[in-house]
Amino acid sequence: MSEDRAAVDRDIEETLGLVPEFFETIPDYLLPTEWASFKSLQLSDQTAIPNKYKELIGLAVSGATRCRYCVYFHTEAARLFGATEDEIVETALISKNTMGWSTYLNTLAFDYDKFVGEFDQISAHVREQMAAGAPA
Repeated sequence: MSEDRAAVDRDIEETLGLVPEFFETIPDYLLPTEWASFKSLQLSDQTAIPNKYKELIGLAVSGATRCRYCVYFHTEAARLFGATEDEIVETALISKNTMGWSTYLNTLAFDYDKFVGEFDQISAHVREQMAAGAPA
């Protein structure tokens, strides 16, 4: 085991309480980079998106990709960072809704430029309504 690997393993264990198998199998030369990325994106509160929301995003993506490992990880991490059961359920429903609309739009091959133009009009209208104090 290289010195770099041992140092990273110590940091992982100090942070997580153990070195999970999925980190143990990463080649020595990649481990420092993979751990740094994981730690700064998944665990740090010094990012633009609060941890709870990062985990809810991860949960939505995990559900869409049907990764049971990721679903478990992101659900539990979301709970650790304060997500409620209602927020977890709503995340699943938003993901389901997005996947459904994606399937519909892509299957019927709607004109993308027209879609963008229409949505830009919708956004402008909603902004005007919000500026006027109407509920969104």
